[in-house]
Amino acid sequence: METLLASQNLPLIGGGLIVVMLLIWWLYRRTRDGSRLKRILGEISHDRIDGLVIPNGDDGEIQIDHLLLTSQGLLIVDIKDAAGTVFGSDKMKEWTVISEDRRYTFSNPQEALYDRIAAVGHIVRQVPVAGRILFLDGAEFTKGVPSLVTNLDELLAEFGEPDKAAAKFKIEAFKPHWDLVRKAALGTQVDQMFSSDQRSGPRSPS
Repeated sequence: METLLASQNLPLIGGGLIVVMLLIWWLYRRTRDGSRLKRILGEISHDRIDGLVIPNGDDGEIQIDHLLLTSQGLLIVDIKDAAGTVFGSDKMKEWTVISEDRRYTFSNPQEALYDRIAAVGHIVRQVPVAGRILFLDGAEFTKGVPSLVTNLDELLAEFGEPDKAAAKFKIEAFKPHWDLVRKAALGTQVDQMFSSDQRSGPRSPS
């Protein structure tokens, strides 16, 4: 009788183990992605403002999740955590993510990013302003990568500055314009900014 009950419970036990293993893998991936994100953003930025709200140049306001001061100018980063195959293009109004267990769509993020670039550019007219839609590890574009889309490795390769002396010289030239963004900020979110000049050791995002 005990043997029969044990055999009947095997599928339940196996199903529970699968759920636990999937949960462990999900937590591992989230932790790994979060650590890499902090490290790479810290390597390419010399200052950062999170949750920035500025005028949009049209009697309104616009929110920017992450604005970075890099050696190439100001960089807006919109982060997407989409695990699976992503289908999207410059002309598609909606992009689709297909994974093993789900399928969902979201609005093409390029238009909103262009608006953010324009809003920052309206404040700092003499400084390059770039924007990237950052897909974390786990997203795969099999039908081509749309404009402004990047991953962590590509972001580091594009905006990293191995020559620290040259980077410092460029940053000093950009800082007066960076201060213009702070002054234009609405609310108190500028208090979230931290400066590499005020901290010792490598910096990591909050």
